[in-house]
Amino acid sequence: MWRKIFGGGKNASVLSERTDPSDFMLDRTSMPRHVAIVMDGNGRWAKAQGRSRSAGHEAGAHTLKRIVRAASDMGIEVLTVYAFSTENWKRPKIEVDFLLNLFDSFLTKEIAEMHAENVRISFIGRRDRFTDRFLRRMQEAEERTADNTGIHFNLAANYGSQDEILRAARTLAERAAAGEITAEEIDEEIFSHALDTAGDPPVDLFIRTSGDLRLSNFLLWQSAYAELYFTDTYWPDFTPEEFARAIEDFAGRSRRFGGLSAEG
Repeated sequence: MWRKIFGGGKNASVLSERTDPSDFMLDRTSMPRHVAIVMDGNGRWAKAQGRSRSAGHEAGAHTLKRIVRAASDMGIEVLTVYAFSTENWKRPKIEVDFLLNLFDSFLTKEIAEMHAENVRISFIGRRDRFTDRFLRRMQEAEERTADNTGIHFNLAANYGSQDEILRAARTLAERAAAGEITAEEIDEEIFSHALDTAGDPPVDLFIRTSGDLRLSNFLLWQSAYAELYFTDTYWPDFTPEEFARAIEDFAGRSRRFGGLSAEG
């Protein structure tokens, strides 16, 4: 099912850390357009390694870089990852500060290379709790890559799907109150365009690492008909090989969207 991409492609010079499976591409007719990932298990990975949780988060950042590259090489249109949830603020302050600093460092170090790889970066979620410095980093990343035409890479930061849906509902209620639209005009398309992921296709494949079997308030509206893929692998160990297996598993499924399959 997998075929090798011929060598020396346009990304060959910048994908120096690519491992073998991300040198493969599934037939594009079977590819998911939008993949969402809950990157879970950094802390448990670190504990199993006898290392600090901070080391787990650092290893997870390296994995993210590899997966973005693999997804880009496979021709996936949109990759959305759960980087920091609205609930993550409940964690110990020292861990929250480390996560935000790591996030800041990731943007600082990787933005030039991602830009060179034609990646378009966006952030979804609330921005009212971030520092001015971090907000500038986010804005710089979005503005610098805004015209790129490659994979759309969404990072969900201070994100919760229920919060997103409530914000969208309030926005549409305000527009209706102002006479811009009527309540009867609000349909699925209009509502989707009020969400943080406006313009992106619905999620086709939803991946969660580390063995937990739940959605954790991530892209609930967008994932209404997504195929779910759960793996026991901790996020730092989630390789392009396993990402490729998830894509291949998706390609073998029959998607009915509430209807009947060809077999009835």
